[in-house]
Order: sequence, then structure tokens, then C-alpha cells
Amino acid sequence: MPVLPTAFFLLVILTMLQGCSHTTDIPSWIDLIERKPVKTVVVQGHRLAYLDEGQGEGPPVILIHGFGGSMWQWEYQQQALAASHRVITVDLLGSGLSDKPDIAYTPEEFLTSFTGFMDALGIERAALAGNSMGGGVATAMALTHPNRVDRLILIAGFPDHVKEKLTSKMTRRALDTWAPIWLVKLGSWFAGRGMTETVLEEMVYDHSRLTPAVIERSYRNRQRPGIIPAIMKTGRSLPLWEEGFARRLGEVRQPVLIIWGDKDAVFPPQVGRDLQKSIPGSALEVIPDAGHLPQWERPELVNPLILKFLR
Repeated sequence: MPVLPTAFFLLVILTMLQGCSHTTDIPSWIDLIERKPVKTVVVQGHRLAYLDEGQGEGPPVILIHGFGGSMWQWEYQQQALAASHRVITVDLLGSGLSDKPDIAYTPEEFLTSFTGFMDALGIERAALAGNSMGGGVATAMALTHPNRVDRLILIAGFPDHVKEKLTSKMTRRALDTWAPIWLVKLGSWFAGRGMTETVLEEMVYDHSRLTPAVIERSYRNRQRPGIIPAIMKTGRSLPLWEEGFARRLGEVRQPVLIIWGDKDAVFPPQVGRDLQKSIPGSALEVIPDAGHLPQWERPELVNPLILKFLR
């Protein structure tokens, strides 16, 4: 095909991508297992979306999603924890409903944004629960600002030597790719919901939980404007996690609960056992018949563990 028609074809496709993209407006509500009001706060000029549930006497708990995820991954913890705690569920900068600025998405930028988020909400100290990469953010907070972290709950992450311990070929390919962003956008548009379903099937052990509604909302999340560049830049900043924080896991002094799915296809259970050995005094709970999102897949087992640990 001649160069000019090919370039024109690509321009048309990219225009279609923009036309099919969701608006950057943040909705007032989000439909999880229950409809929840979405709140926003501006941190360093960027909007962060979050949920704020419960006014219990216990300390606040902030729930942090993983790489490429969003607040829906914590939908089964809202009601269970809100009876005794203030439960805050955030979409990190570059994810979900939050803004996706053109930045490098380094660990330091995540830390600055997260600290500013706590400041904006008037939270001096909180328990942090992080899933996968969210566990990395929580651990980095505990190491950098130990006086602001009461305790840590690390669900399926975040270990040292991340790329070496990954057993997910799909995730490894996503982290290793140096394809231009426009090409990745194009591939994402053509792959559509099928690719989203494939990703979820690797994350979740019990595929019967992946209903059309679950797949659809995850697909919509991955189609939000700006999310692909943010995900790619976050992945490319992983070496900075290794240099700045992974080597210091032994310095964590807060109480730590580690939760792992025994069928995790992203990081096998041995990674969780190694992580426990790296953090002095930490406890490990392995959840049967659960993948990389045990808090979503087996909340009836995970929620009592979280509540007991928080109390």
C-alpha cells in the first residue's frame, strides 16, 4: 500500500479512537455491587477520584488498587469494613476515573500524589491496603513516611525483582514492550473486549465470576482517554521501584499482613512466602481457590482476616 494512503488510514483510525473514547468528566456515581457516590479532590493540579465510606471509631483505611486497575477491585470490602472504619478507596493518578496527566509516573510521583491525597482529606495516619502494584505504593509510603502509616495489608504484592518473579507471560510482554503508544492504542482498539476478558481470566481463578457486566466495566475502564500512556509509563518506571524501595523491604517496621491467592497466575504463592521472609514480623495468609485478586474473588475469606488484623 502506498505511504500516503497508509498514513491517511492510520490517521482515520486514531481519529476513531478519540471519537470512541469516554469523556474526561468524572461521574458523580459508580456502579459497583452497589451504586456509590464518587468524590474528587485536586492534588497538585490533578483530580483524584475516590470513595469515602463509613465513620467508624477505628483508624481510616485506604484501599489501593493494582497496575492497570481501579477502585472496582475493592467493591466487596466497602460494606464489610465501613461498619468499624472509615474506608477510603482511591483511583491512583493515571488510573480509573482520576486524571491522567502527561508525566513519567515514577514511584516518587505516585508518593507525592498519594501524600497530597492524604493531606487534602485531612488524614494524618492510616492503615494502607494495597493489591499488587498498590502494595508497592503502600510499602513505599511505609518506608518514606513511616509516621503516616499505621499498618500494612499487602495483597499479592509487591515483591523485589518483580520482572524475574512474574509468571504471567501477558503481563511480562506488556511491561517489556517498547512499541510506540499510538500502536498500542491501535491494538487495544482492535482487540476490544476479547483482550479485556483474556486479561481478567489470568487475574481471576474462578472464571464464572467474570460476568458480562464485570467484563464490560473493566473494558470501559481500559478505554478511558490517557490510560494507555499512563499504564505504559508506569510499567517502564519499575526499575525505580527496585532501586528505591524493593531493596529496603527489611526496613518496614509497621505490622504487616500479607494475603496471597494459592492459584495466583501473576505471582505464584512462593513469591508471597519470600516476601514474608523479607519483612520482619509479617504474617502470611494463603487463600484457597483464588487468583491475583483474592479480595475480590474470595471476600468471604479475606474480609475477616483484614478486620481481625485492623482490630
